[in-house]
Amino acid sequence: MADNNNKQQEIKIELTPEIAAGHYANLAVLSHTPGEFFLDFIAVAPNMPQARVQSRIIMNPENAKNLLFALRDNIQKYESTYGEITRKAPKNGANNGGIPNPFQA
Repeated sequence: MADNNNKQQEIKIELTPEIAAGHYANLAVLSHTPGEFFLDFIAVAPNMPQARVQSRIIMNPENAKNLLFALRDNIQKYESTYGEITRKAPKNGANNGGIPNPFQA
């Protein structure tokens, strides 16, 4: 008798052309409640007074932590192949384009 509890189920994932096109984001805003994490992905352009959220993802805490580990693992693999990703920030804290500098204290 086969033990079906030990078999992993295969999940078929459908990627429609509209979703496959994706949304560009150069800023992410993260917030949370006791039961959920909110990830807002935003496209900010220089000299534009307003930026629109391109996509919002809502996750439970366990899945948010799984995302953290998966992202960390993928960044390590990327850097081992292509080299270290370095943070780029304007010199002397200058903000000529009006884009927020998340690395400035």
